[in-house]
Amino acid sequence: MAIDSILSQIDAEIARLTQVRKLLAGSGAITITAPKRKTKSAPAKKTKKTRVLSLDARKRIADAQRKRWAAQKSKSKKEA
Repeated sequence: MAIDSILSQIDAEIARLTQVRKLLAGSGAITITAPKRKTKSAPAKKTKKTRVLSLDARKRIADAQRKRWAAQKSKSKKEA
């Protein structure tokens, strides 16, 4: 189903629900108007590009983290 037809169906349903709400609220004035919407469809959401690391960079990061963990572990053993 095309996005435009889905949007028009949603707009029609909103208009019907607005009329029903007015009736239930006791306003008594019923006007049939099509809801305003933009003529252009919303632009597609931009997704963040995923960063790609080389294998060498991943290895350096992993080695640095292991070094930090080892330092923290040895520090906690000295305190105990």
